[in-house]
Amino acid sequence: MKPNTLHPNLAEAIAEALRRTFEENRYADRVIESILKSNPRWGSRDRRVIAETTYDIVRWWRLVREAAGLPPFENHFAETLAAWLILNRQPLPDRIPKPKTTAEEIQKRYDELQKLPALRESIPDWMETVLQTELGDRWISEVHAMNQQAAVVLRTNTIKTDKATLQKKLHDEGVSTRPLPDNPDALLLDQRSNVFQLPLFRDGWFEVQDAGSQIVAPFVQAERGMRVVDACAGAGGKSLHLASLMQNRGHLIALDIDERKLIELRKRARRAGVGIAETRLIDSTKVIKRLHGTADRVLIDAPCSGLGVLRRNPDAKWKLFPEVIEKVKAVQADLLQRYSLMAKAGGKVVYATCSILPSENEKQVEKFVANNGDKYKLEEERHVMPDEGFDGFYMARFSVLA
Repeated sequence: MKPNTLHPNLAEAIAEALRRTFEENRYADRVIESILKSNPRWGSRDRRVIAETTYDIVRWWRLVREAAGLPPFENHFAETLAAWLILNRQPLPDRIPKPKTTAEEIQKRYDELQKLPALRESIPDWMETVLQTELGDRWISEVHAMNQQAAVVLRTNTIKTDKATLQKKLHDEGVSTRPLPDNPDALLLDQRSNVFQLPLFRDGWFEVQDAGSQIVAPFVQAERGMRVVDACAGAGGKSLHLASLMQNRGHLIALDIDERKLIELRKRARRAGVGIAETRLIDSTKVIKRLHGTADRVLIDAPCSGLGVLRRNPDAKWKLFPEVIEKVKAVQADLLQRYSLMAKAGGKVVYATCSILPSENEKQVEKFVANNGDKYKLEEERHVMPDEGFDGFYMARFSVLA
């Protein structure tokens, strides 16, 4: 946990962000965005303090509240903030109620809780059981890695520029970056910055995309002139990357069941100068059937538990439940079976998730190959684990047999 000095108005904003996240069950990133927009007079430092402190408390929610003796999910948002400040050895600002437990008692309980892995890493008990069952002894190092603050990584939009030029232009804007050896288009920010305000972003020179996520599109092996389907495109992060790798030549069809995400994708594509992307809403089974046997490449970035991206979505661990994962697994198997039919003979299919659970990843692939071994051949699998420094991803590529 990283200390920040809080003024009373910032503390109240953080407490309100926690209330909306937990009491109203809203996504933390959208809550923070809404609160920051509500007061445009806050400077960059204040905005950073609100965002980072809120995320940190959400990340350590169970541990902080257990240390303070607070009930698991009952209000007490200001008291939780106060306990977090005490544990970070910061003075309590005015207008924030003090916890009923003394600072000495909070620290003592905190130290005792370090002996219990689920409490020390601040995750639900059921999640400890699932992770331990599926990952064995490795689960602790993976969860510990996901409790670190997410790095900010940019992806160079090679339709408009190259990495070296982008890095120089960013430096001229006061943003220091460094390249990542295993990611040809990636630049890692040396210090967190609101890069969305930069003219370079508005001009489409880069996207913010985690290094783990940037591995997926190259794994698809899409080439210039191909017909490529991004079957679960969402707001288009990987679609835009695919278009860049295709040198903006060919035909990229981005599918999703959420029209709002496709609207955002079209907006991002215009900014990025992507001219080959066509969006299609999946509003019936006919949308998929019309594409059967037509694509050179199909990416199925399937819905998943998201257990590989808790570093940037820490509230997900408090909103996820075992039964949800079981339902997601059924959806994954169904999508892999149906959407793979869009690839033509000689083409390739990539199944990907942002989960680290084998039951969502290689076990799904094993079942698919067992049922479809006469049609698809597994070429390669790749795991990107959180303890490598970035988000966790899994991907498997199949060739479609003639």
